[in-house]
Amino acid sequence: MHSASQERYDKDIYARCGKSGLKLPKVSFGLWHNFGDNADYDNMKKMCFTAFDNGITHFDLANNYGPEAGAAERNFGKILKEELACYRDELIISTKAGYTMWPGPYGDWGSRKYLIASLDQSLSRMGIDYVDIFYHHRMDPETPLRETMGALADIVQSGKALYIGLSNYNGEVLREASAILDEYRVPFIINQNKYSIFVRDIEKNGLKETSKELGKGIIAFSPLAQGLLTDRYINGIPEDSRMRTDGRFLKDSALDEKTLDKIVKLNKLAGERGETLATMALKWILRDGVVTSVLAGASKPEQILNNLKCTEGAALSKEELDMIDEITA
Repeated sequence: MHSASQERYDKDIYARCGKSGLKLPKVSFGLWHNFGDNADYDNMKKMCFTAFDNGITHFDLANNYGPEAGAAERNFGKILKEELACYRDELIISTKAGYTMWPGPYGDWGSRKYLIASLDQSLSRMGIDYVDIFYHHRMDPETPLRETMGALADIVQSGKALYIGLSNYNGEVLREASAILDEYRVPFIINQNKYSIFVRDIEKNGLKETSKELGKGIIAFSPLAQGLLTDRYINGIPEDSRMRTDGRFLKDSALDEKTLDKIVKLNKLAGERGETLATMALKWILRDGVVTSVLAGASKPEQILNNLKCTEGAALSKEELDMIDEITA
């Protein structure tokens, strides 16, 4: 079993999640990629060890993360059982349900039947009795919101989740959902949404402002725009890059001439600050304290250590923030 570093909490990298009692590391570890059945198990272990040994206590999953769906939870559950079981109370483990998981009318969206069944399956795959945070993964246009929120409330009351989160919601539906969960006295504390220098939808759809107003945390996924907000693609597309090896989420068309020009200019600004583009991009998300944590994945341990550098060094100045806006306008 892994023996964790004695210095794992030496650096204060934690932020309170909204107005709740829970603190999260400013950099969380996402298992969306590189934890499926097609990934190297020893590398999975090394990445989990590197994260935890450096104070990253939050491991984020979903029922459909793979490939195949369920594989990430199963692989993480094996690591937890074999290597990290004695540290369970130091870990924040989150999972989600809301996307297609099994065929038929009960394996998708936000019905009571789907959410409760999916969480039971997730707990079984990970070999644990509860998750710390359980998310509804996306808004359901057909299921009544009260049914979905009622299922989340019952999940907390059953002891299978400590906190509730919502993912891919907008500000308007968030406000309505929050009112229902308050009525049920459910600890709804966090929203998970895509957010980066390149993708600012939560600033336009009211999610960021509403979360701040209601005292809810935000955790940003795809904070590096699937790797575009790094120096990895400046000189072409590497053969071992996600764009080449897994075109499901990042396609060649994303790297057009205008986008590449923005990346080059942002990279130059980061260099003038004495840091990498990735560090600056993560620091930008955390700039105003509204976002609690950035949810960053990795393909190797070194990337996790590099991501943590966003918690160090000087904050972005107003002039630099204005320059970023100008470059990406």
